[in-house]
Amino acid sequence: MMEKISVAIITKDEEQNIRDCLESVKWADEVVVVDNGSTDNTLKICREYGALVFQEEWKGYSRQKNSSIDKTRNEWVLSLDADERVSPDLHREIAGALDGDPSPDGFFIARKNFFLGRWIRHCGWYPDFNLRLFSEEPGRFQERAVHERVELRGKAATLKQPLIHETYRSLAGFLQRMDRYSTLAAREMHSQGKRYRFRHIFFHPPFTFLQMYFLRAGFLEGHTGFLLSSLYSFYTFAKYAKLKELEEKNT
Repeated sequence: MMEKISVAIITKDEEQNIRDCLESVKWADEVVVVDNGSTDNTLKICREYGALVFQEEWKGYSRQKNSSIDKTRNEWVLSLDADERVSPDLHREIAGALDGDPSPDGFFIARKNFFLGRWIRHCGWYPDFNLRLFSEEPGRFQERAVHERVELRGKAATLKQPLIHETYRSLAGFLQRMDRYSTLAAREMHSQGKRYRFRHIFFHPPFTFLQMYFLRAGFLEGHTGFLLSSLYSFYTFAKYAKLKELEEKNT
């Protein structure tokens, strides 16, 4: 028999995404949702699917996700974002992987990332492996302000089937998240004692574009690849500009 699995999700106003996410993990033995003050139908949908719902103040991405993990009751945890879905093929692969004896302590899963409704195969967006399925005891998200990842004390294997990641449905959504993430990234750099230098804002944004569009074959995505590479270049510009702003405020 497959080991029992808990699914851990954090939410805030995710009614556009959460139903499809929960529908894709109806097979899970338990779903835990930690919500940060949703005012839409997110909580109603979560309870409709029988999820255990907890409402907490925002503690940052890493701490919020670790809080959701702490509330699970099974040995194995699958950590998901509300805009991610587990395909039937991935479910079957997970079942087979956990049926092994002995199994690793965690599994890296690729993400099939969608931008404006299109699967992006290049720009460094695929396979985009993340450690998302792990034994609860040795797995925790590292304490970072943004781009958090799981740290695992043990051995990890890699699954073949990807998560479906329906991210950035609109340019407005991308720009809103870019503004938030660049602020968090700047604060993290500042807290680590990193100092702004003109070379950061002069060289890093164009290098980001060149890396995504040429070195990672974003040009094969046509107009969408150019757009995505340009947007990430601007994100890089924004986080260093905000780092400079933080330094000026603290002098």
